[in-house]
Parts: sequence; structure tokens; C-alpha cells
Amino acid sequence: MNLGTPLTKIFRISPAKQKTLQRMGLLTIEDLLYHFPTRYGDFMQVNSIAELRDGDTGNIYAEVMGVRARKTFKSNIPITEAILKDGSGEELRAIWFSQPYISKMLRTGDLARFSGTVSVKKGQKMISNPEFQRVNSIPLEKSGSLFADGSKEMEMALFPIYRESGIKNGKISSKWIYHKVKKILSNRDFLENLADPIPEKILKKYKLPSLKNAFIYLHLPRKTEDGEIARKRFAFEEIFFIQLVKNIEKEKYKKSGSFIIKPNKEIQKKFLNSFDFKLTEGQSETVASILEDFKKGEPMSRLLEGDVGSGKTIVAAAAAFFTAMTKPKDQSFGRLQVAYMAPTEILAKQIFKEFIKILGSHGLQIGLLTSKDVQKFPSKINPKESTKISKKKLAEAILNGEISITVGTHALISKNIFFENLGLVIIDEQHRFGKKQRAALRSKPEEKKEAIKSGKIRKSEKILKKGLADNDNILPHLLSMTATPIPRTLALSLYGDLDLSLITDMPAGRKKVKTDIFIDSESHRKKVYGEAQKELEKGRQMYVICPRIDDPDPDKLQALNVKSAISTKASLEKDEHFKNYSIGLLHSKMKKEEKDRVMEDFLNNKYQILVSTSVVEVGVSVANATVMIIEGGERFGLSQLHQFRGRVMRSSHQPYCYIFANGKSKKTVDRLSVIKNAKNGFELAEADLKQRGAGEILGNKQSGISDLAMDALKNLKMIEAARKESELMAKNDRYQKEEELVKKLEKIKKRIYME
Repeated sequence: MNLGTPLTKIFRISPAKQKTLQRMGLLTIEDLLYHFPTRYGDFMQVNSIAELRDGDTGNIYAEVMGVRARKTFKSNIPITEAILKDGSGEELRAIWFSQPYISKMLRTGDLARFSGTVSVKKGQKMISNPEFQRVNSIPLEKSGSLFADGSKEMEMALFPIYRESGIKNGKISSKWIYHKVKKILSNRDFLENLADPIPEKILKKYKLPSLKNAFIYLHLPRKTEDGEIARKRFAFEEIFFIQLVKNIEKEKYKKSGSFIIKPNKEIQKKFLNSFDFKLTEGQSETVASILEDFKKGEPMSRLLEGDVGSGKTIVAAAAAFFTAMTKPKDQSFGRLQVAYMAPTEILAKQIFKEFIKILGSHGLQIGLLTSKDVQKFPSKINPKESTKISKKKLAEAILNGEISITVGTHALISKNIFFENLGLVIIDEQHRFGKKQRAALRSKPEEKKEAIKSGKIRKSEKILKKGLADNDNILPHLLSMTATPIPRTLALSLYGDLDLSLITDMPAGRKKVKTDIFIDSESHRKKVYGEAQKELEKGRQMYVICPRIDDPDPDKLQALNVKSAISTKASLEKDEHFKNYSIGLLHSKMKKEEKDRVMEDFLNNKYQILVSTSVVEVGVSVANATVMIIEGGERFGLSQLHQFRGRVMRSSHQPYCYIFANGKSKKTVDRLSVIKNAKNGFELAEADLKQRGAGEILGNKQSGISDLAMDALKNLKMIEAARKESELMAKNDRYQKEEELVKKLEKIKKRIYME
């Protein structure tokens, strides 16, 4: 028995449960041991029903006053309900979803110990899916040691609670996982032969437990500190290996070499003088950093972070210009090429137009390549305009080095697109692309060699006669950009192989968004709608952001009572303030083509109001949109709210943002109030990191990073330690001397699809 042993080889598991385990990704012993508890229940601490409040997690001893199994009216989901009563005299309603068998396990008059989270609906206290264990008697004392006789139940004083999945016969419960884990960890031979992937020197240096002890501390803790020590070790392990993968890649990139780009003062001056404004301090510093990287002879890997509207496109245009004004190595003709990859077609088209505006007068040929739209600038008929051409013609022009800058979507990495001398890759909205997609652009030269060899593509005879240098082994520089404000600690962890540049200031003339937060009420809504109407009457446009697409199923106990995009659109269409305006709808369940059409129509003012979910977070720039209303503001992180309101900061007009909160508590309002005075998104991201954790800041949790590591990303010392050790291991391939580390590394490389 080892970590790779399938669970089906050591346990009898029904086909239904096997399906659930497969869906959960729990196939081997290793998968199960790395399925960490989400929290711990503490049976030593006992509460009375009377003292439990909404949201409390507690343990109670109670008598079952009645129990029944039934199905929900609308969804037909089987549920078991029980009424519990303890010595305080109060009653509690217990509900188990999709577990009808519990009605046979619990009978009226049974005494049991229950553990779970309490909610209060219409004045009635409820506990959902509680863990329970029948007992012979209810202790008189409400707290303290209940098992003074030293019985076996004492061992269960602290018990792990795991994420569950499945229904009926295929359900994998927390108890099922606990008992299987316990059986595995009771096998001495397995534990003694457990090899640790982290070198012993590192474990001792940071006082981390061995892998064997960490598994025992985490899954079978005797005290709370055990679990904390184990979590620290596993968090370090995960961050260390993510960093190691990246640092190994970084070392490999360094060895490959890159094009040296050293624009003279005249070229730099030519670019900067083409604007009627001065670059901001942040823009100037970033351009200077890029120019330093370009000189080194090794591929630049830089991440540029800046708020929506901070001027990242100008920086990207500068990098593209300096690259395109440079001749390829060992050639007296031609230009280095630039590939700019955008996450959506509509954004690619917008960047293409921006680049024509910024760089069109410098004699550069610029291409646009999306699945639907292929264009080239300048047109032969009108040198100030672009023209539509076939994909084949554009591909030939790129292959022969005639197109200096190509802006596109995923189409840039399609099979038939090859660059002659790709000097720079720019990725817009870094986190929207997978690692494979980014690597594909960098590996284009190798693919091109094979395609030419097999006769799939041919360069023009005219170009070949000039005498092309063989630069196919040279890697392009990489500039990644994101408008998601990520705290420095988080950026260092997620993007460890990238150097970091921040733009924290805004271009001159941009006005600060006037932000107001309101507890949702009829009077507040009337006031906000009136202010919004005034802006619409001036010819401006408005976004309305909602936390969900449609209304929840009323049968679901824990359904969130928050505004949906579909019902909000219907409500606004009837409202006296907005009934004369055209309203569009945008959400993630719509097809890509439909989303693009809606966004294009909003850009062209066919819709004056756009009701959307968070899908609008990364979108096209609509300079005419100056008003934003955000529904259910408490459902979003501070940095996400800041990013939303950045959508109305794209012009010199005064922007407004109104946030409605459903929460009545002072804590909710205080948290949201931080957004009113924050100088930039990074300040808010730091506040979010403290309040909500790393996973929430990133919106959809980054693939490849567990909740455990996400939580650990608040710990700067741990991040720095993991980063330092991974850098040392990557230097001169030192990691290859550690056999277990190499084995683990191979597994992790297959799993990580993010940067």
C-alpha cells in the first residue's frame, strides 16, 4: 500500500460511490489524504439551543421529539426533518437534505449529540445536515469534560469535517471519509514507508512536521494546535512547489536567450512626442523597467498591474513600438514582430483601433486576427484606414515578417499562424488565459520549423532571396497585464516567475468616481434612480451589476435573497425613471457570440442601460458610460467592486457609482465604506486580503491552488520563505538531486495550469 494505491483496492466501494469519488477527484490514497478537513467539530464544547444565534456553529445534546422523511414540493428532493429539544426548553428544527435513511436511524425519544451551523428563518432556529451520535444520557453540565471516565468517545472530542458530495447511495459523507482516512493512517507499514517530498533540511529550518506526522495531525488531531501545525506544513508545501515549477521555467527561459531591443533616444523621443499629454509616473517607470529588461539578452517576463483606466494600453503600445522598430538579429532588413493576445473579440478589435490611433503614423503594419474578423492596416486604397483581408493572406504576411504587430484572440495560437521574428508577446488580462495558451505563443518558432520542414507552409521567394537569419530558437519577451488589483504578496505567489510593475496613478483629466453606499430601501432606491436618470438625460449610459443571473429556488433552505440580473432588468423596464430607455442583459450563461453582440450594442449606444452579472468585470471600454449601480454589494469583494466601478472611469466626464447593500449590520456598511476613500485598487485588495482571504480576491479561485494555500497567502513570511527555497532549488538544477522532490514535481507539473 502506497500513496498511488487506488482506493478500490483497499476498500469495498459501491459503483455509485465510485462515480462520486471520481467526480471529487478522490481516486487514490494520496487524493484522499490531501482532501483536507474544511473545519473541526469540538464535542468537548457544548451549547444549549437557547444560546445559539444565527450563523453559530455549535454542539448540542437533545431529545428527538419527532422525525419524518418527505420530499420538497418544487424540486422533489428527499429530506429528513427532526424536532430537537434540550434542557433549556427551546426547540430546534434539524434538516438533512438527500438523506432519507436518517429517518430510520433516528427515532422519536432518542437522545443524541448534534453538531452543525444554525440558521434562523422566520424566527425558527434550524440546523442543516448536522453530524450526530446517539448517547445514553444528556449531561447536566453545559460545558467542560463530558467523558471523565476516559471512554473511547474522548478521542472524538475534536473531529474533522470534510467536504461532502453525491446523493442517495452515491453520497460520500464526511463520516465516510473520516473512517477511511483513519483506517489508512492506522497502517504502520504505510506510515513508515511514506517518503517526504520536502528535503529534511528545509523542514528543520522552518520547524515543519514530516509528511507522516502532518497527515496524522491534520486528520486525527488531539488538540487544535495539531491541525494548525499540519496546515502550515501543507500550505508551505503547495506554495513551495508552485514557486519551484515557475522558477525552473524561469531558469530555462534565461538560457534560451532573446532579442536585444535597445531603441536609441531619437526613437524613444519620437514615440513620447506623438502624444499631446505626459505619461504618468507609473507609466514612465514601467516603460523604463521594460527597456532595462529588453537590453539583457534574456527573455523578459513581466506582469503589469494597473487599475481599469490607468493607461496600461499606452505602456503596451510603447513596448510594441520599440520592438517593432528593431531589426532582427543578424539581419539588415525587416522588423521584430509583436503578438498581442486579448481575452475577447470585442476587446481585440478595440485594442486594434487604439494601436492604429497610437502607432498608425509610424509606418507600421498592424493586423487583427479573431475567429470572425481579419483586418490589416494600412489599406492600399486608404492609408489612414484598415481593410478586411482573408485569414490566409494575413497568415502569409505574418509568416514573411510584413506585419509588425498582430492583435488577436486565441486565434493567434491556431495551427496555421507563424511569426518570422516574434520579439514580444503581450497578454491582456493575464488570469483569463491558461498556462498552455501563453506557452503556445512562446513555442511558435519550434512549430514553424516543423511546418516548413513538412511543406505545410512556405515563405515568399522574395524574402528568402534577401537572406533570412535563423532566429527560431530565440524566445520572445513576455509582457502580461491585468486590471485585477492583486496585493503584492499574492502576486509574488501566483506569478512567481514574473517581475512585477504597478501603475497606481491615473492619467490627467480622469475624475475620481463619486461613490455612495446605501442600505437597500424604497426611499434610497428612488433617490439613486433619480440621480441616474439625470445622467441618462445628458446622453450618458449606465451599468447595473447583480450578484446572480436568476432568482433562487424558494425550496432551497439556504437560498440567498439577492437581486438577479433577469428580474432586475424586468423591474427597470417598468420603472418610471427608465421605461423610455433601451435595456440590455449580459450574463455568463449566454453564448459567446450573444455576449459579444450585447456588448457591441452597448458600445454603440443601442442600449442606454446594461444589466449584467460580474461577467462585465473584464470588458470593452465604453467611454460614454458614467453611472454604475451595484446590487447586493456585500456579495462582492472590495477589489472586485473597485474593478466594476472602473468601467465608468473611461472619459473626462464625472463618473458615479451607487452601491446597494442588503446587510443591515454596521460591519457590512463599514466594510463597504472603505471603497469610498481608497486611493487605488491595491489598497482595497490589501484590505480584502485581511477581511475575506485570497480566494475571494481572485473571484473564481485560481485553478491549481487549494483553499488551504489560498488562506496561507496572507502569511508574507511563509510566501517569502517558500519563494527563497524554491529559487535556491531551481538554481543550477539543484532540485534534481532530491529524488522524492522530483517525483512530486512531475505530478504537480501536470496539475498546474495557471501563472
